[in-house]
Amino acid sequence: MATGLLESIDRSTQLAGHNRLALLLFRLGPRQVFGINVFKVQEVIRRPQLLLMPSAHPLVAGVADIRGRVVPVIDLHRAIGAPAVAGDAAAHVIVAEYSRSVQGFLVQAVDRIIHVDVGTVQPPPETGSESYLTAITRYGDELVEIIDVEKVLAAVTGERPGMSGELQAQAMDLDARGRRVLVVDDSRVARSQIEKVLGQLGLDSITATDGKDALRQLQLMAEQGPVDEQLLMVISDVEMPAMDGYRLTTEIRRDARLKPLYVLMHSSLSGVFNNAMVERVGADRFLPKFSSDELAGAIVDRLKAIQIRH
Repeated sequence: MATGLLESIDRSTQLAGHNRLALLLFRLGPRQVFGINVFKVQEVIRRPQLLLMPSAHPLVAGVADIRGRVVPVIDLHRAIGAPAVAGDAAAHVIVAEYSRSVQGFLVQAVDRIIHVDVGTVQPPPETGSESYLTAITRYGDELVEIIDVEKVLAAVTGERPGMSGELQAQAMDLDARGRRVLVVDDSRVARSQIEKVLGQLGLDSITATDGKDALRQLQLMAEQGPVDEQLLMVISDVEMPAMDGYRLTTEIRRDARLKPLYVLMHSSLSGVFNNAMVERVGADRFLPKFSSDELAGAIVDRLKAIQIRH
């Protein structure tokens, strides 16, 4: 089954940039179906022998030797507040790369890969409590819940290191205070991380939860005057509901009023493939998530370029 899934993953990369989303479906219990973006999946294996680590985070079921590499394995069932995944024969580990690190996600059973129109992917319903979901969609009669993996990883890894004081000083010297940046990301955790960096640099942030919302906000700004004078830059995730980052960037470049905007794509989807797609849609820069210093450095570079231009 894993071999067939990997072949499907390879075929699914052709969907990028066409506002289509390929999801690997899995189950954490007998009923509800969950999904993860296949572009982040390296392989799917049956549950290997796990070495327990006494000092590990409670969500870490153990570590496994996968092709000569020690990989932490996170129990996704526990991550959503349910009992640990049962140790039966159907259990699998989804090996995936997020934010420059490789980890395994322990799930009850792996189902199949589906392709959905991004327009059918919607934000999760407001429940009044912290949600472990980043989006939901439907496939046939089934509700598919897409887990906010960045939130899960943030819970395991804890607070990210802060940025250096030198970068903060550079931003202040470049008169960053009061400039605005549009942050586009469907993950609440990711938006918070980016907003924190912007705040430390003296920048104001405007947020959007997907590309469609971002485009609407940009079009409203364009009615008030030149958008590139109102915004320092756009920092956008790639995979989002309603409209992905590739499509958002394409729409920005198609609109003469928005075309001058500087677009930084900031995604946990890394690698040669993603860099090629970023270049194809016309983004100015790509940066893998998440390093406070690297993000701050990219913003400082943009401030320097504006200063030279003026």
